Amino acid sequence: MSTSFPAVTAVRNVRPWGGEASDILIDGSEITRVVPATDAPIADTEVDGRGLLAIPGLVNTHAHVDKSWWGHPWQSYGGEGGTDGRIRHERARRDELGIPSVEITGAVLAESVKTGTTEIRTHVDVDLGLGLRGIEAVREAVAAYDGALACEIIAFPQDGVLRRPGVLALLEDAAKAGVEHIGGLDPAGIDRDPVGQIDAILGLAAEYGTGVDIHLHDGGSLGAFQFDLIIDRTRTLGLQGKVNIAHGFAIVDQTPQRRAELLAQMAELDITMTTVAPVRMTQFGLHEFDDAGVRFGFGTDGIRDLWSPYGTGDLMGIAWQYARGSGIVRDEDLLRVVQLATSAAAPFAGVAQNDLAAGSRADIVLIDAENPMDALVRTLPRERVIGGGKLLFAR
Repeated sequence: MSTSFPAVTAVRNVRPWGGEASDILIDGSEITRVVPATDAPIADTEVDGRGLLAIPGLVNTHAHVDKSWWGHPWQSYGGEGGTDGRIRHERARRDELGIPSVEITGAVLAESVKTGTTEIRTHVDVDLGLGLRGIEAVREAVAAYDGALACEIIAFPQDGVLRRPGVLALLEDAAKAGVEHIGGLDPAGIDRDPVGQIDAILGLAAEYGTGVDIHLHDGGSLGAFQFDLIIDRTRTLGLQGKVNIAHGFAIVDQTPQRRAELLAQMAELDITMTTVAPVRMTQFGLHEFDDAGVRFGFGTDGIRDLWSPYGTGDLMGIAWQYARGSGIVRDEDLLRVVQLATSAAAPFAGVAQNDLAAGSRADIVLIDAENPMDALVRTLPRERVIGGGKLLFAR
């Protein structure tokens, strides 16, 4: 599968972050200059921004692009509830839907790009039934964008690690094959061995130089205990800046003092978090996390998959959900939420700089909005999407 996207040498007459009309000049995949807009004719390799708002590309920090039924007829929700029930249901039906495959992942990526996502960190299932086949499918689907999409992969043991003999060896194989991150899942809730799973996962990461990204749904004191274990092993193994906790519901269950203690230790070790801003949960405190120095990003989680029929691939919708659920209304806070969905999240996808400035990766989204706050609260359509200096979508 291959796709051809036209190269862009300039995006003319746009308002970066809602500021003055400007021209953004591009060389290959990089922004070289941002200059005041001119009225020179628009060349064939340039995009006419028509005075639209420009923001950096959206960054999906927690996706599952390998498993969706997008493109298939409607699939009714079935099976038992709960994490383990959903795992069993997915295992029973994924083969008949062709999950995973290059085509499935390609459909998810296409929907994500249409809504402005240009950088992704995605979990990809690794288990005894799949081996590393899902990783290979995702790599091929991303490669079709020829560098226009930035993507890092987490080898994800959705069915557990220690409770399924052989999975740990598969994760090691993934690390040897160059996967960027090793995943984990509810060390207590699924594997019933929090010390064993955390030691195994972080040990592999330390040995092979990968990152770590652990799903942690367990709440309360049990979840907080696992935070403690992850913090301790990160420090002991020298994994500073390489560990992420996804979901991490327990962090909002703690007393303010206990949460402050955890956040302080996480900031010291640059342990990050990702959230899908679940509607029935208390959200991460914007100022609390920023003041502590703990970085977090937004993710879509699954998109129309066997776990849930919800999801459109629109990361801005998740940012909206977080802001609305947090009661955020002030301009400076709304702007910060957009930054968390774009420029601030670039490291989650392995990108050094994602901003509308010289030296940044040329990921640019144009929206017919007054400013970034307006774009967020109205979740307006994306008019143009440029990724890595290529025009990926035009409405």
